[in-house]
Amino acid sequence: MGRLVVVSNRVGPLKDTGRAGGLAVALVDALTKSGGVWYGWSGEISEEGTFGAFKTTKTRKVQMVQLDMTQADYDLFYAGYANRTLWPVLHYRLDLAVFDRRFEQGYRHVNERFATRLRPLLEADDMVWVHDYHFLTFASQMRAMEVNNPLAFFLHIPFPAPEILAALPNAGSIVRSMMAYDLLGFQTARDADNFRRFAVEELGADELGEGRLRMAGRETVARCYPIGIDAEAFSKFAMTPDARRNMARLEKLLGGRQQIIGVDRIDYSKGLPERFRAFERLLEDYPENRGQVSLMQIAPPSRAELDAYIEIRRELDELTGHVNGRFADLDWTPIRFLTRSFPRRALAGIYRASRVCLVTPLRDGMNLVAKEYIAAQRAEDPGVLVLSRFAGAAEGMKEAIVVNPHSAEDVALGLQTAITMPLEERRDRWQILFDRLCKEDAVAWSDAIMADLRQVKR
Repeated sequence: MGRLVVVSNRVGPLKDTGRAGGLAVALVDALTKSGGVWYGWSGEISEEGTFGAFKTTKTRKVQMVQLDMTQADYDLFYAGYANRTLWPVLHYRLDLAVFDRRFEQGYRHVNERFATRLRPLLEADDMVWVHDYHFLTFASQMRAMEVNNPLAFFLHIPFPAPEILAALPNAGSIVRSMMAYDLLGFQTARDADNFRRFAVEELGADELGEGRLRMAGRETVARCYPIGIDAEAFSKFAMTPDARRNMARLEKLLGGRQQIIGVDRIDYSKGLPERFRAFERLLEDYPENRGQVSLMQIAPPSRAELDAYIEIRRELDELTGHVNGRFADLDWTPIRFLTRSFPRRALAGIYRASRVCLVTPLRDGMNLVAKEYIAAQRAEDPGVLVLSRFAGAAEGMKEAIVVNPHSAEDVALGLQTAITMPLEERRDRWQILFDRLCKEDAVAWSDAIMADLRQVKR
């Protein structure tokens, strides 16, 4: 078996610093099994950009190779097409998408440049695994350079229904480029089905069964591979000194009251304003929770330079002030809104101290917070997950309280159900979820994709 070459927008870290996300942990495990290369953007802007020297770091089995971008590349590819065009379209927010052909040209240019620079690094038996919406056209560039290595792709965010994607200018060309991959992985069955529907209905591809498509004499497999976490390792985080310290602080602060926890980047796809309004509705419709239940929302900023994110931050500040002004008492604050990040070990303690986790995106590829919360719970006294039906995680977490995030009444009812759930029912739901997380973990996810890629290329 040859090396694994991973391509992603950002690279690393190779060691778990306590802040690495589930994706990084899974990819490091896959890379160290076979040895390989992790290739992507350095995060730096320079005049040379993709024409400059590689920045490399090497361990015994894994080499990290990174390239800079120019300011123009960053503006058009990353801030432009990736985040102003693809991100809103793929999250069903056509009203926020900016359609500018310069963005698309910049996006294709960066994909071509990254493919061109990777080509000389490849060995004949390497397998290449490309990640996320930044590199939709990458495989077509590789094939144009006569690269015949197995090429897999995984989309970490949703893939919308054909009726939505069709609004993207040149959507057919983008999807046709994706068909240059041998294997396309999606978070949910719905996402994989949406891709196959577009390929068949819009491009005339033939559906062959078991996720296989044929177009222009070439076969591509498009299947669902729900990403997991290392549940057993994350459960141990909840017993680390950092976790215990945070638990103790929260338990002292709460003084026997209950806490609902939310952890999300500030992003319009996460449904944070809707969440705050649903919590307000909980206090309105179920007044016994006043003075007894609070919401802690941890929300580090992201893409803060974009107008849509500036507006949502302003709205969240206003909603926090409104709810707190209406319901707060001398010794109780309804909403605590923290715009900072926490290491994963600290989060494990915060999760464990919280009776309910509220995960209510309007649209999400998977949402690993839902899985981390379950992993962090005490088996003898676990909390309850309230989960949006539009999170990819909902397909495999039916034992959560599944709600419609667009309905404040439905979310409030879900919260009340979670808050008042008897201990035996909480234990039963948690045990099923935790056992499934341990079985369908991050290693099983990456192993399944790699096994299918080898099978496809036989």
